[in-house]
Amino acid sequence: MTMQASYLNTLGILCALGSGTDQVRQGLRQGKPAMTYSADGSKSAVGRTDGNHSVGGGYGADENTHSAGVRNQYGVDRALPLGLYQGELPDIPLADKQWQSRNNRFAYAVYQQIETQVQDAIAQYGAHRVAVIIGTSTSGISDSEEAICQWVDSGIVPNHYDYKMQEMGATADFIAKVAGVNGPVFGISTACSSGAKALASARRLISAGLCDVAIVGGVDTLCKLTVQGFSSLEAVSDQLCNPFSGNRQGINIGEGAALFLVSKKPEGVELKGVGEGSDAHHISAPDPSGAGAVRCMTAAIADAGLSADQVDYVNLHGTATALNDQMEAIAMAEVCGSKTYCSSTKPYTGHTLGAAGAVEAGICWLILADQQAWLPQHLWDGHKDTELPEINLVPAEPRLAQPVQYALSNSFAFGGNNIALLLGRINEI
Repeated sequence: MTMQASYLNTLGILCALGSGTDQVRQGLRQGKPAMTYSADGSKSAVGRTDGNHSVGGGYGADENTHSAGVRNQYGVDRALPLGLYQGELPDIPLADKQWQSRNNRFAYAVYQQIETQVQDAIAQYGAHRVAVIIGTSTSGISDSEEAICQWVDSGIVPNHYDYKMQEMGATADFIAKVAGVNGPVFGISTACSSGAKALASARRLISAGLCDVAIVGGVDTLCKLTVQGFSSLEAVSDQLCNPFSGNRQGINIGEGAALFLVSKKPEGVELKGVGEGSDAHHISAPDPSGAGAVRCMTAAIADAGLSADQVDYVNLHGTATALNDQMEAIAMAEVCGSKTYCSSTKPYTGHTLGAAGAVEAGICWLILADQQAWLPQHLWDGHKDTELPEINLVPAEPRLAQPVQYALSNSFAFGGNNIALLLGRINEI
């Protein structure tokens, strides 16, 4: 099927950098990480010196002052940098307890940022022609954890709890109900590619004529399951994550949300190409050859009708784990060579898991929808891994002759469930 052009008309976004496109853009352009340490219930800022005082953390900093050895609220015996959102969240406007999850509060916060455009689309096309597709990997599991703890302690399930909170389609159902739409509604849960997969699904629905508009993205909130789970895999770092460094030690887990209004209307940013694959190489480890990543990146570029040398920027999956960065550097070098700018934005946001593909597509959206020329700096300690091929990591002041025209966003998940999205600037005629 030949895909009809699809456009990401508007964006609502929330992550450790803040809430809304202005705050997130500002945080990216400042080039500072937004991690927080969490131990024994406390939160303290972690980052670089901000000009007036040191706020701790950073690369090569002494982490021993951060309550290491204390079992924190995530059940891990060490202080961990986490991409926590610490702003205010709206109350859920629905009374039924099944909707009262933190994940839905994240989703509602970003939905409010695009609500006007959504209601305009409903008025134009009808509620039955508007779809909702949202990727997640945790849904309301953090609320379930709290309820289970109370049940274990007291033998009574809390009155406010409903098992439906943690269903993987719960957030999509919630947004559909809040928005008042009744087109196709479903959730996607393919681990770290979920949010990007939702965008690919929306493109197919619109091209097939099953809807005219879609509310699409990813939402994931922190819970003990993911923090302890990735800790058990020995995949987390107790310092700021350090992608593609010879000193990298693993990921920082984060939380976030991004929702787009997707339609055939040429406004915002174009979703020009999609490349998807399933390696099935290993349940959690990527194919070390990078072949799966190469297939997705190459397919997305070809689907857009472009050549690799036309891609101006690649937002890398860049988890700072040994295996991901090794295979992704190989893939990046093979597909785009050593001159194309690329960076991982996970030191800014943490790895937002099921939301990552949408949040990072949102970062590309911010770059492409801006009339100014800029790219997010690749934050790392500058220590090259000599076993990795040379790639062009974005410096503090990249040399850009003009605003970025095309950006590729990589998302690689467990089981080799991979996807790359090719996004393009809409140039005024």
